[in-house]
Amino acid sequence: MSGIKPARRWQPAFYPFKKEKFGRRILARTELLVKGPLFGCMMCGNCILQETAFICPMQCPKGMRNGPCGGVTPKKNCYVDETRRCIWNSIFERALRKGREEKLLEVLPPLDWSSVGCETWGDVARQVRFVGTGKFIRSFFSNDRKKKSAAWESVFMTVRQPAWWQGDSGYHPPAYTEPVSELERRLRKGEFVVATEIVPPLGANRGKLIRDIEMVKPFVSAINFTDASSATPKMSSIACSKIAYDLGAEPVFQIAARDTTRTGLQSTAIGATGMGIRNLLCITGDNPLVGPSPVSDMNFVDVDSVQMLWILRRMRDEGIYLDGRKMKNPPQFFLGAATSPFASSPGLQAIRDHKKVNAGAQFFQTNIVFEPDKLDMWLEQLDKRGIIDKVYILVGIAPLKSYNVAQYLHARVPGITLPDNVLKRMEKAGDSASEEGIQIALETIDSIKNKKGVNGIHLMTLGWEAVVERIVKESGLFTPNPLLPSEGGSNPPLVKT
Repeated sequence: MSGIKPARRWQPAFYPFKKEKFGRRILARTELLVKGPLFGCMMCGNCILQETAFICPMQCPKGMRNGPCGGVTPKKNCYVDETRRCIWNSIFERALRKGREEKLLEVLPPLDWSSVGCETWGDVARQVRFVGTGKFIRSFFSNDRKKKSAAWESVFMTVRQPAWWQGDSGYHPPAYTEPVSELERRLRKGEFVVATEIVPPLGANRGKLIRDIEMVKPFVSAINFTDASSATPKMSSIACSKIAYDLGAEPVFQIAARDTTRTGLQSTAIGATGMGIRNLLCITGDNPLVGPSPVSDMNFVDVDSVQMLWILRRMRDEGIYLDGRKMKNPPQFFLGAATSPFASSPGLQAIRDHKKVNAGAQFFQTNIVFEPDKLDMWLEQLDKRGIIDKVYILVGIAPLKSYNVAQYLHARVPGITLPDNVLKRMEKAGDSASEEGIQIALETIDSIKNKKGVNGIHLMTLGWEAVVERIVKESGLFTPNPLLPSEGGSNPPLVKT
């Protein structure tokens, strides 16, 4: 370990998938000998050290190239390998010390696997020649910071941002004007919405799923279906979403990067639009290590959640696939992302969330919140960044059914930590633990529903769908809608603003 490379160890380098010329092989070997010990370089073929405070993010077991996942442990270690410090927390902290935190907003591309294992120094040298070697060298001696930065970016940004990606650090508002889903319409209207989550069935029988949808539909604005949460196979989110749509409910289709390739993402998203599904929630997904044995492939994700948002936003607003092909009829999406307000310090988490908004996130579903007062620090950071009015925030609420459930969430679920007072209340409640869990949820809702920047709640029932009606009614968020549901789409009851 060194001051330059704060990770515990660096992974073996990638090797190219093709035969390289002798000169390029020698250059690649030299690059690895220098950058390996210094930065933990894995020869990914798209070096982004300039943007990540000279710490290689490929040391993340998930291969996250645009920021941390939501599963950081309380000690800021990686939940996949708790002996490692989260590499992205190291990147964020160094960037803050060096005044380079705004560099972290740039949306960085996924790997081009045809370049993996190959050198990048040659690409830099060729771009320097294209810009002008003399001009580039003279910029180092300039006192004009803007001129120096422009010369630097003319070389390195071109190298790290290929033509097929064109990532940047700016905000891209939706190119459409009218809402594309019922959920978006309600949020734009200023309603305090209630969404919930239904656990997909383990088997092919959809009877219970239909009953659960019909049970919660009158009390919520949207229903989210998890995509193999905890890396455990269940009925797919897209199948559940289609069933919900056919029943007149408003589905939120969740897509986990863990099980998705860039090709599959684009094809599935087009198919979802064809089925009438408009709300898409992009998440990275739990690592297979937390799922059942035998453990599935633990290789890097092909695209992370930020990259998923970027690809889908460009499909919708620019009508192009990742490879540049144009489409006649672009899909329509209301794009969402997950966030963990307490996974890291509020300032660092706000940078990560700012990046998601820039990439295309229009609404957030937060991880489960048990300490509503701590939300204020995170919301303030979002407000300082000027993005709190650019994204709708649904705060995650989970009614605890028992003390065992509380313990499981606290000890086993990445990114969730229960405060001591909640654990003690659940333990002390004994046989009345389920009632205590409902009261905790109601207290949390009461604490957050008037906070600036909070636009609704997302009830994570953890399989306890029957509690939705009671919570919505007792929280004062239910208003009956005299209108009947429209056929083939959702028209759930309105909720109070």
